[in-house]
Amino acid sequence: MSIVTVPVVRLPHAAERDLPEYATSHAAGVDLAAAIDTPVTLEPGKRALIPTGIAIALPPDHEAQVRPRSGLAAKHGVTVLNAPGTIDADYRGEIQVILINFGDLAFTVEPNMRIAQLIVAPVSRIRWQLADTLVESARGDRGFGSTGLDKLVCK
Repeated sequence: MSIVTVPVVRLPHAAERDLPEYATSHAAGVDLAAAIDTPVTLEPGKRALIPTGIAIALPPDHEAQVRPRSGLAAKHGVTVLNAPGTIDADYRGEIQVILINFGDLAFTVEPNMRIAQLIVAPVSRIRWQLADTLVESARGDRGFGSTGLDKLVCK
């Protein structure tokens, strides 16, 4: 396991809040908490931008990914709308989470509630190599369920 040092600033509205932590010793991401003072209720089908109260400075060859928490998704239908949300190494603003309620009931985000996970990962840069053809593969150009679904129906 490698360790990446990431400078972090607690923003004024989160000065007394804890920094994100790993919930277990083998967790892949730290839990992001809602840096809000009053509850925010998400009605079914609605979304909200929830602040976390922190800003970070990633190393140039890294990104951070904001991912849903499985418990919120499974129990309440609440997830991160643009999952995974990407935080680029040159972004210095507050990390905020776009939550959406796909559930059937209203869901209330409470102050300090863990709402998402943040994972820091290395980034590879692309150098395009223009080609007339691509090397053949067993799969070829079959996609959208070709490796396990008999029929894909999009409506």
